[in-house]
Amino acid sequence: MDIEVYYDKIYRYIFFKVNNKALAEDLTQETFLRYLKAKCEEPERFLYTIARNLCIDEYRRIKPISTDDEEALTQTCEFEEETVERTLVRDALSHLDDDDREMVILRFVNEEPIGEIAKMFNMSRFSVNRRLGKAKSMLKELLERGSDER
Repeated sequence: MDIEVYYDKIYRYIFFKVNNKALAEDLTQETFLRYLKAKCEEPERFLYTIARNLCIDEYRRIKPISTDDEEALTQTCEFEEETVERTLVRDALSHLDDDDREMVILRFVNEEPIGEIAKMFNMSRFSVNRRLGKAKSMLKELLERGSDER
């Protein structure tokens, strides 16, 4: 397996889930270390499964951040340029349920084929298309409302 082919996809996937560059890099490395210890015939599917599980473990480990801590964290963390559009998209994505959000990230951020997403979620291609269509409609509605809800 050529790791370079999958590295960027897995990193983007994890970064969208954790929104922290350093943590995303660490979790991506851990994903590939675990992958290399295991033997699997479908590397991409297995890598996404490992990455997803590591992100879930990380969410469970992290304690909630208070408002004061969040302000300090925002000032000290080295995030890439955050734009208003990125914030609105993240906010809109947070309104989707976990599986729909994951499907949207896989399809539109990582450009995974519908067939691969269907395999990952153990669903038919039709079901994935239908759920993505509903998720896109909901995202469009939320983004059009924009700051009206805030």
